Amino acid sequence: MATVHLRIGDLVWGKLGRYPPWPGKVVSPPKDLKKPRGKKCHFVKFFGTEDHAWIKVEQLKPYHAHKEEMIKINKGKRFQQAVDAVEDFLKKAKGKEQNSDGKGDSKGKKTPNKPLKILEEDDEDLSALKDPSEKDLTDSDPEPSTLERLGVGPGSGFKWESSPVKDDPHFHHFLLSQSEKPASSMEPISKRLKIIDEDSGSTSIQAADSTAINGSIIPTDKRIGFLGLGLMGSGIVSNLLKMGHVVTVWNRTAEKCDLFIQEGARLGRTPAEVASMCDITFSCVSDPKAARDLVLGPSGVLQGIRPGKCYVEMSTVDPETITELSQVITSRGGRFLEAPVAGSQQLSNDGMLVILSAGDRTVYEDCSSCFQAMGKTSFFLGEAGNAARMMLILNMVQGSFMATIAEGLTLAQATGQSQQTFLDILCQGQMASTFVDQKCQNILQGNFKPDYYLKHIQKDLRLAISMGDMANHPTPMAAAANEVYKRAKALDQSDNDISAVYRAYIH
Repeated sequence: MATVHLRIGDLVWGKLGRYPPWPGKVVSPPKDLKKPRGKKCHFVKFFGTEDHAWIKVEQLKPYHAHKEEMIKINKGKRFQQAVDAVEDFLKKAKGKEQNSDGKGDSKGKKTPNKPLKILEEDDEDLSALKDPSEKDLTDSDPEPSTLERLGVGPGSGFKWESSPVKDDPHFHHFLLSQSEKPASSMEPISKRLKIIDEDSGSTSIQAADSTAINGSIIPTDKRIGFLGLGLMGSGIVSNLLKMGHVVTVWNRTAEKCDLFIQEGARLGRTPAEVASMCDITFSCVSDPKAARDLVLGPSGVLQGIRPGKCYVEMSTVDPETITELSQVITSRGGRFLEAPVAGSQQLSNDGMLVILSAGDRTVYEDCSSCFQAMGKTSFFLGEAGNAARMMLILNMVQGSFMATIAEGLTLAQATGQSQQTFLDILCQGQMASTFVDQKCQNILQGNFKPDYYLKHIQKDLRLAISMGDMANHPTPMAAAANEVYKRAKALDQSDNDISAVYRAYIH
């Protein structure tokens, strides 16, 4: 395979994890962002998005040499918008070069090239590019490019590296949002294939990662419907569309559909119409009542179910609701799967949810490409109701933990200790995690923009406590946390993030 020599400012095609090749530009990384150890890589800004990433050199191709090839294999609307952004960038750069040449000729002499600033992440100005005689990039000494070198590089004998990221323990891909601090915004996007066989003595519990190890996703040819475009549903639909699925959407507030229609989704007038038009219909709504109404209400899903139609309930609800919905769907000849998701709005947007599935195994298999698009891992847990039980237990633990962290922060303040120091110490110990760091930083900044609604975690705690009562199992920690969240709701924090439980301690 030919060696690719790249410099700051070069236009490239970059392949990141499971995402398709995307146009980008090699840029200078933030000063406080360290390069991953191991393989040689470059920091790339992707056109048409706010994403940046460290990309291994073997996952990079020169832009111009492979443009026609990439346009043939990628047809999505967002992809085309990204290519258009590259072309606009090139037109502006060419115009600036011509203006610069004109000024030089009018003076009758040649202006010598001189080193200029390294391009920053959002720098679209090619006047900042360096002398073309500068040497190629090395691992430790990145140098700028010139306009003549844009897109120049080997065009033959080049293949995408297909070995799984998990084989390289020293290298991970990271996305860096422009709106976030590098230290807190890096999330691993590597995805691993993992299949755990069923033990002969177990209760039919099986776990499987549905993500392809080479990062590629072949979208199913089945027609997909999606009902509910809230915090989680919006990110899920966006990723389904991005990966090439044909999606029909419906939302109680119809205006929320507009953005997805612009991205290529189709519009369904009612849940019944979506279910009748599509092979697999997903739903993701707020609570058990909303889930039942969506299926059993006027113009509900049940009216569109025919033999062979699939319905996937992604809402976090109680096992009794799942059992009821499963029975009514299958009574019409439909196939049913529950698939609640563990994660947040950010993880939904990033396609990094954890999906817990139970019910009809064949539906789970039919949803493979969908689950790959929306999540990093999926588990199949056996009969319908098991995923709901597991999801409530997970959210019970998360909700109780968040309340305890808020209690610790306020106790630190009440006893004259620095809350920031408390967080710094916490993040150096065994409980260190992105979750703890982000939630605590948001609390200290007074930022309670919802990533997961407080009212929903309180609902999940309530359902988990009820589930414990039915199993005759005590849940005193969850019960205590539930009371704190109820107080936060009384303080009008329902539509804020779960971290707003902090306010229950300071009022």
